[in-house]
Amino acid sequence: MDTIKIGALTVGRFILGSNPFSGFSHQGSTRDAEMEHYYTCANVKAVLRAAEKLGITAVIARGDRHVVRTLMEYWDEGGTLQWMAQTCPGVGPTLRAVQEAIRGGAKAIHIHGGVMDNCLANGDMSDPLAGIAKIREAGLPVGIAGHNPEVFRWAEREKLDVDYYMCSYYNSAHRDKGAEKSPDQAEWFLDEDRRIMAETIAGLSRPVIHYKVMAAGRNQPAEAFAFTAKAMRPTDGLCVGVFPKDKPAMLAEDVHLFEQSWSGRGKR
Repeated sequence: MDTIKIGALTVGRFILGSNPFSGFSHQGSTRDAEMEHYYTCANVKAVLRAAEKLGITAVIARGDRHVVRTLMEYWDEGGTLQWMAQTCPGVGPTLRAVQEAIRGGAKAIHIHGGVMDNCLANGDMSDPLAGIAKIREAGLPVGIAGHNPEVFRWAEREKLDVDYYMCSYYNSAHRDKGAEKSPDQAEWFLDEDRRIMAETIAGLSRPVIHYKVMAAGRNQPAEAFAFTAKAMRPTDGLCVGVFPKDKPAMLAEDVHLFEQSWSGRGKR
């Protein structure tokens, strides 16, 4: 698997996602609960080890207690995946979430996309900016995530001191009133949102990790990876979570489909 640079960190282009580990299905509360019951520490570690065997070198996961505890066990048992941490609003303000991710062994940290969307909508960026400064102080690569393309347009205008962007293809539940959505909150996955984000990414100055490329399981994998490979630049990566209870070979199939699409498009 080829690699990209995130600040001083080198990672494989295909990065393992983790929303299912924490029960975020974006398919309703029943599906959330199914993922929570399935993803014991043992089952999370099994997916992490499967990822290693496929040449994946990093996992993007939120810094909640379940993830931090599981990664500690995984590394103690010889695991090698590098953790790119997403701040967790459930831990507290962003500054505290950053401190917990640093303590937990993160190799890079980005500010939660819902937090970025919410702070921008309310015109107060002090919370994420404090987190960014703390990550810089720790000497780690720093990024921001977002579902709203305006987050990245703002970052470009402000010449924000970050190493990477996490760009969601779908602005599926607006975060004006809160950073995290409730399990039963309505969501929408529009082709127009995907098109707009892809066009936005083309003009960004930082490496981008493309995420929600599968529309939380709604897109056909071959079509989703073909679109993603076309939208990605040589500096970019993608993040994909899996739920092997549905299909044990899901991760291997996803890696294969993406690598086919990426190699077939020609590297620009």
